[in-house]
Amino acid sequence: MTGAEEDISLPARTSPLVLPWPSPGLPGGFLQFDNADQWRAFIAGLGLDPLIPLIVRAKYARAQKLYLLGWIDLDLVKAGELVALTALELALNDRYGSEVKPLPRKRIDPSKALMAPPPRRSFDALLKHMVAKDRLTDDQIPMIVRCGGTAIGQLTGVTKPTFADRRNALAHGDPFDGFPTGGLLELVRDLIGFAYRRYLAEAAGRP
Repeated sequence: MTGAEEDISLPARTSPLVLPWPSPGLPGGFLQFDNADQWRAFIAGLGLDPLIPLIVRAKYARAQKLYLLGWIDLDLVKAGELVALTALELALNDRYGSEVKPLPRKRIDPSKALMAPPPRRSFDALLKHMVAKDRLTDDQIPMIVRCGGTAIGQLTGVTKPTFADRRNALAHGDPFDGFPTGGLLELVRDLIGFAYRRYLAEAAGRP
């Protein structure tokens, strides 16, 4: 998080916060937080590497803030999921955008070409590219290594709903969005870290 979240006051709850989240040996488990300090420390611990570009970190930090406020109202975690997925999409566009075919768009008036928005890539195509071309596997995802289970199918389309499905459902008012998706913020953090791994190695002077 950016640090400003430390000024956000979280009131005491009448009951612990319990939500689905993977833990070692329990990819479908639950975590319980008995007080606000535990929850704040947990969310703060899911931050991105400080060498990742600020524009991505800022969007991801917005998702962390919404998760933090989920202590007050769990519905805000669902809003945080949407922002987390948009942060992932931004990161993948940055890292893979030049390698993924853009979506078709309407013919542009030459007189307005300079004002035209940049080409867009499908989130689904970016996720699949991450697996097929950048060779992401489950054993390269820290949360999966720590807790077990698999995440690759949610990127390739083998497992439904995919990350792209979740993003679209949240963005378009899915009336059945329900309970928070277990570990989504942590998984997004790990995927962004994977996408930037070479960038981070170069920035840190590592081979």
